[in-house]
Amino acid sequence: MPLFAITCLDKPDSVQVRIANRDAHLNYAHDYETNIVIGGPLLAADGRTPVGSMLVIDLEDEGAVAKWCAADPYAQAGLFASVSVHRYRQVLPRATR
Repeated sequence: MPLFAITCLDKPDSVQVRIANRDAHLNYAHDYETNIVIGGPLLAADGRTPVGSMLVIDLEDEGAVAKWCAADPYAQAGLFASVSVHRYRQVLPRATR
């Protein structure tokens, strides 16, 4: 299956939306743990405040990625100002998939 890089940027002043939906988001992501190569929050310059999410996921096609993104509890809560999806090729470290 191909890899996809997903970058989601939070709406301004939405930390409380993120906090309120974090457990549901993590539970959802854990259901796809075998598909996720890497994932986590994007942070502000202070190194602590989340401002978005980034992950690389292994799914069958763009349609599956769109479905995955739409079902994410963060997306359903309206957290994201933008979501971008790009095909991704892992070069380093050497892919084991």
